[in-house]
Amino acid sequence: MFCKEIYTSRRETLKKLVGTGLIIIVGNSESPISYMDNCYNFIQDSTFLYYFGLNSPDLIGVIDIDNDKSFIFGKEFTMDDIIWMGSQKSFQSRALEVGIENFEELEKLNSILESAKVEKRKLHYTNQYRLENSYKLSKLLKLDLETVDLEFSEKLVDSIIKMRSKKTELEVIEMEKATNITRDMHLVAMKNVRAGMKAFELVALIESEAKKHNATTSFHTICTTNGEVLHNHSHKNVFKDGDLVLLDCGARLENGYCGDMTTVFPVSGKFDNRQKDLYNLLIEMFNKAEECTAPGVENKYVHLEVCKTLAEGLVERGLMSGDPESIVNAGAHALFFPHGLGHMIGLDVHDLENFGEDKVGYDSKTLREKKFGIKSLRMAKTLEPGHVLTIEPGIYFIPQLIEKWENLGLFREFINYEKVKEYSNFGGMRYEGDFLITEDGNRRLGNKMPKDVAEVEEFLVYKI
Repeated sequence: MFCKEIYTSRRETLKKLVGTGLIIIVGNSESPISYMDNCYNFIQDSTFLYYFGLNSPDLIGVIDIDNDKSFIFGKEFTMDDIIWMGSQKSFQSRALEVGIENFEELEKLNSILESAKVEKRKLHYTNQYRLENSYKLSKLLKLDLETVDLEFSEKLVDSIIKMRSKKTELEVIEMEKATNITRDMHLVAMKNVRAGMKAFELVALIESEAKKHNATTSFHTICTTNGEVLHNHSHKNVFKDGDLVLLDCGARLENGYCGDMTTVFPVSGKFDNRQKDLYNLLIEMFNKAEECTAPGVENKYVHLEVCKTLAEGLVERGLMSGDPESIVNAGAHALFFPHGLGHMIGLDVHDLENFGEDKVGYDSKTLREKKFGIKSLRMAKTLEPGHVLTIEPGIYFIPQLIEKWENLGLFREFINYEKVKEYSNFGGMRYEGDFLITEDGNRRLGNKMPKDVAEVEEFLVYKI
C-alpha cells in the first residue's frame, strides 16, 4: 500500500478527467471453488487497488465528483468474524489510511444512488469482467444485466486507461521488485532442472520461490518441453537430456504489481547445434526489439522489424526464400511467429486488458489488422515515457499448422516446406523481458538475466 496522499491524488486526477457525476468502482469478492467457504486465492480488482488501495473482498468505492466526497462501502467486521479470524483493524481506520474519511455500510449506497438518479446525475462505472460484479451493479442500479453491460461509462474507462498506462517512479520500484522475484523463479528452475525430473516437480520449486517473498504467481506457470504450444499449462512432461525447457512465469506482489519473463534452457546444460542456431536467431530478434523500442515509436513498427529479423534469419537458414520485407508484408513469417511481440504490464500481467485489448493497445491512429499473426499483437500504439511492456519474440514449429498451410498451398513462393518439415519435432522457443519506456529510450527492469547462449550455458554448468 502506498501513502494516503498518492490515493487521494489519483482520485483527484480522475475527478478532473471525468468531470461530473458519481464514479462507482466495484471491488472483487471471493470466488468459491466447491462451496462458499472454500475459495480461490483472493485477487482484488486492479482499478479498485489503484484508487482505493484496500486488498479485501466485498468493497465498493464511490467518488462523488460534484460534492467532492469519496466513500468506501462494505461491511465492518463483526464479533463472528473476529472469532474466526482474530482481532482485525476496522475498515473505518483502514479507509483513513488511503485518505477516505467515509466508510459506510453497504446498505447506505442504495440511498446515495437513488438520490443521484432523482437528481439525474451521471453514474459512471466500467465494463465488468466478472459476472458477479455485473450482477452487483444490476441490483444496485436496478438495471438488467444486458443494460449494465452496454451502458458502462466510456469516459471513465478512457480516463482510467490514461492514468494507469503511465507508471510513476514509485510504481516502477514495485514492478522492479516483482521482476526480480520473477528472475529468481527462473534461476531456481535453471539451477534445479535435471533429466528424469517431472515438470510439476520443477514448477513446485518455481512457485515456492515466489511464496518465499510473500508473492503469488501473476498467471498460470508455463513450464514445458512442448514450446510450440503457446500457452501450455500441462506439467506432466518428464525432462530428458536433449530437451529444451520453455519457462514462462511471473510473480505478483501482495500490492498487485506483476512480473513476467520467459526463458529457454537445455536440460543437459548445453544447447545442441540446431538449438543453439535458432536460439541465437531468437536473441537477435529480442535485441532488435530492444534497439527499436523508444518513445514516439509505434510498437507495431517494432513488432514488424522483429518479424523482418526472423524472416531474414530463416532465409539464411534455407527455411524461407525471398525478400524479408516481402515475406513479412505477405504474412508468411507468421507460420513461425503467430503471436504479438508483447503487452502492457502493471497491476495485471496483461495490464488494463479487462477494459478491452483494443482500448489499451490501439487508438485512432493505430488500428488492429486482421491478418494472421499481427492480429494477435496486443500492444501496437505509439510508446510513451512511463509505459511498461514486455518484449517477447518467439520461433515455433507447429506441426498441425505447417501441414495445414502446405495442404492449402499457402506462401509456397516464400516457405521451403520440405526443409521446414525437418524441424517438425523441434518445438518452440521464446524469450521475454519487462521494459520501462524512458524519456530517451528504454530500460529493462530487474537485475541482469542470462540471455546469450554462453551466459545460459555457463549458468547451467556452474549453477551460480
